[in-house]
Amino acid sequence: MPIDEQVALLMQGTEYGDETLRRTMEAELRERLQEGRPLRVYLGVDPRTSDLHLGHTVPLRKLRQFQDLGHETILLIGTFTALVGDPSDQLRGRALMSPEEVEANARTYAEQAFRVLDPQKTIIRYNAEWLSKLAFADLIHLASHFTVQQFLARESFAERLKSGDPIFLHETFYPLMQGYDAVALQADVQIGGTDQLFNIVVAGRKLQEAFGQRPQVAILLPLLPGTDGVRKMSKSLGNHIPLNTTPEDMFGKVMSIPDEAMSIYFKLVTRYPPPRIAAIEEGLRSGSLHPRDVKMELAREIVSIFFGEEAAERAEAHFRTVFQERAFPEEMPTFPLAGPQPLVDLMVAAGLAPSRSEARRLIRQGGVRLDGETVSDVEAVVTIDRPKVLQVGRRRFVRLLPKGD
Repeated sequence: MPIDEQVALLMQGTEYGDETLRRTMEAELRERLQEGRPLRVYLGVDPRTSDLHLGHTVPLRKLRQFQDLGHETILLIGTFTALVGDPSDQLRGRALMSPEEVEANARTYAEQAFRVLDPQKTIIRYNAEWLSKLAFADLIHLASHFTVQQFLARESFAERLKSGDPIFLHETFYPLMQGYDAVALQADVQIGGTDQLFNIVVAGRKLQEAFGQRPQVAILLPLLPGTDGVRKMSKSLGNHIPLNTTPEDMFGKVMSIPDEAMSIYFKLVTRYPPPRIAAIEEGLRSGSLHPRDVKMELAREIVSIFFGEEAAERAEAHFRTVFQERAFPEEMPTFPLAGPQPLVDLMVAAGLAPSRSEARRLIRQGGVRLDGETVSDVEAVVTIDRPKVLQVGRRRFVRLLPKGD
């Protein structure tokens, strides 16, 4: 691939919050690519949870792009940094984790990451290899390159200082540790979210220079919005699309995102090159492409990445059967479902039946459907992790929403 096309692909979707910094990183990336050697590129992940969602795959997808271009790619599992937890974008201190918790989570990370990365081309490293061996004198040396003012100027720390919330001393160690990761790996490029700007650009590059290394190129990516299209994707917010789910569930969740969020999903999650995405965006602007058809293409592409083409086709067929051929109305009442609830009680609470006895009668007669599937068990309990449609008869519909949606 010509250098210009490589740069366009690798910089696609990046965000720096500063145009000068973006141009600097692009120029440095171009310079290194022109050297004609494989670059050492890494992505660090802290295993503070065991399950990954689609938002976690955004930097993995970027690492895969470097991988496909023939560069040396490293997935760094933060078995030591996870003990502290990254204070970036945190308005309160994180709870310390035990080594046992970190180890248990770390075991699942590589397996899930390989749904994006090529396992044959991925080097797995753990930062406990070098961070656990640093002496107190080493920490003093690392800290001597930074001022307290630099840390307090960070938005998360500044907000906590202003509101009187505590900033624990160990939280300031995190950027030092992540910066030293770049030194230990002698990295050419580090990939991370926009919340990692201080850790990658300030701490990482500064420490590399202090150790006589060429400072790494920062590839910073925005945080993927969740299914609400506004807030960042998060399990705690209930707007996430998990990797450990079914193709049908993933397809349906992608179809639920707002139209205005499609562009960033194409740029951050799909395998599409920049010209193809630009053509889709132009088609949406001109009206030559219908948003529904574009979103179907997006959902099919994302599901195929994680489950394969055949599963994506089955998921699309399921979605068409349930949501299109059954002609659910676009507008319908919604009902939040906080947890498992007996179907009979749910029908009464949602106003779909006047009484529990009537609800049972409707179920026995085959007049109740959940996402297009007839429910015949009067003892059925409904639990959902994504929006679903509960239908009674031909004209009564309620969209069930998981708690937090």
